[in-house]
Amino acid sequence: MSTAPFSRRDTSVLGRWWWTVDRWSLGAILIIVALGVLLSFAASPPVADRLNLGTFFFVKRHMIMVPPALVLMISVSLLSPQQVRRFASLIYLVGVILLVITLFNGAEIKGARRWVMIAGTSIQASEFIKPAFAIMVAWMLAEKYRDFQFPGLLISFILLSILVLLLLLQPDLGMTLVVVSTWIGQLFIAGMPIIWMVILGGLGVSGFCGAYFLFPHVARRIDQFFDPTSGDPKHDLYQVNQSLEAFMNGGLFGRGPGEGIIKKNVPDAHADFVFAVAGEEFGLVLCLAMVGLFAFIVIRSLLRAMQDSSLFVIMGTSGIAMQFGLQAFINMASALHLIPTKGMTMPFVSYGGSSLVALGIAMGMLLSLTRRRHGVTEVL
Repeated sequence: MSTAPFSRRDTSVLGRWWWTVDRWSLGAILIIVALGVLLSFAASPPVADRLNLGTFFFVKRHMIMVPPALVLMISVSLLSPQQVRRFASLIYLVGVILLVITLFNGAEIKGARRWVMIAGTSIQASEFIKPAFAIMVAWMLAEKYRDFQFPGLLISFILLSILVLLLLLQPDLGMTLVVVSTWIGQLFIAGMPIIWMVILGGLGVSGFCGAYFLFPHVARRIDQFFDPTSGDPKHDLYQVNQSLEAFMNGGLFGRGPGEGIIKKNVPDAHADFVFAVAGEEFGLVLCLAMVGLFAFIVIRSLLRAMQDSSLFVIMGTSGIAMQFGLQAFINMASALHLIPTKGMTMPFVSYGGSSLVALGIAMGMLLSLTRRRHGVTEVL
């Protein structure tokens, strides 16, 4: 007797979805979500206690947002590629409006305005617009490939310029880096001439240098990365040093669930430095498993997309997969002090409200584009 939840003869929407969706990637995503819940219990209580919010304040909020994120992921994965790009267009438009509102009415935290309150919920609009941007760029470049008279490249550049301008005004250099890297990666996949890639690379380096001189907090973090003595180790490098100590304490198998010490002293243990909590309590084994899960989703999605004949599907999948992998890499590398510290959450693992929902939408788009569509001819 088959153990599959749906028969192959089942022609319902969910039946067709089950036999066409990438169940391996779906399973890996669900495992990461489960690890996020586990690490929320491990990392959040000490932070909540320090803030006098109640021991399980962040745990409860994280748990509340997980079901909507999963429901949205499944719902979006049911969409066709045409529906995905229409949905992305709507998200991009609404996201731009929210980013503008954030600049004027957003809450200022650590010198940046990245969150806006809507119906009592703090929303980071850039998290939602990020996957929508990747889909929009894929759409424009695919249309350019189909009709060389279509100004797809120009439109994609305009979409990028609007988004980058709004992100820099916050400022949010990390998100800007992810967005620009996604755009350049998609241009490369679309077959952009090497000379243009070199020019874009040069402009990217110039922009990075400009950020160093224009944004004092960027210069400070870079200086401290290359010369730790240039900052105050008790303040500027406190969380990084605590994070490195956590990994050393964890060793191969960790100190055990709930036995971590560093999380009691790190303000962002539940968010930007949740990887350090995983390292201390569960050791190198879990950390490597987490790296493997993120890498598996990215690589499998790219390989599955490359088997598709649609350039839109290939570039859309590649864009979202790059964003997903780059965000995870930045979070892990920051915790390990392999790059200058950057406040970026680990997908589905770090505490987050709206970010979990945004990730659910992004992964829904990824699962939608990588579904098998044998015998179906679609105008893409």
